[in-house]
Amino acid sequence: MIEQRIQQQFFESADLLYQAAEQLARPLAMAAQMVVDAITGGNRILCAAHGLAALDADYLAARLAGRFEQERPGLAAWSLAAQAREAAGLDIARLLQAHGHPGDVLVMIEPLREQRDAWQPALAVAHAQEMSIIALTAQPPGAADEWRGLLQDTDIQIRVSHGREPRVVEAQRVLLHALADAVDLQLLGSDE
Repeated sequence: MIEQRIQQQFFESADLLYQAAEQLARPLAMAAQMVVDAITGGNRILCAAHGLAALDADYLAARLAGRFEQERPGLAAWSLAAQAREAAGLDIARLLQAHGHPGDVLVMIEPLREQRDAWQPALAVAHAQEMSIIALTAQPPGAADEWRGLLQDTDIQIRVSHGREPRVVEAQRVLLHALADAVDLQLLGSDE
């Protein structure tokens, strides 16, 4: 019984990743282009998240500023989540006020629907400062898009449609890898 349960974890994740590949390739390609346009235009990528998702914001910033799979100069990317942790009491909205500039891109990662309202101040600041937003969000199948009122038409939402947080987090990590790879492909070409 335990082995079947373990196998089910893998099958459920694989099914979601297959669905996500079909549904999210286009918005992910648009997000990669947004990142490349910002970087080549002299702007920065600011990665942010709440709770445990902050580790994924740190991870993406490190992959962009350092390297993904190919050697390249570092890109202007950093994690606001790391700064918020280090300076207890600083929220993402305040950090965006301090660091965000027109043309910068905010990559927000949110695997929990319950955190939607916590993003309202940060997204309002990003829009007021003429930043572009890439929002990695989650939503159970069949539920209404709860982010619609917080995001603008120029923002890119990459929404994983699943009801279980562990599956959403797994899919979002694959999305971060695909984003970093697509950025490198556009900047460096294929290494194959």
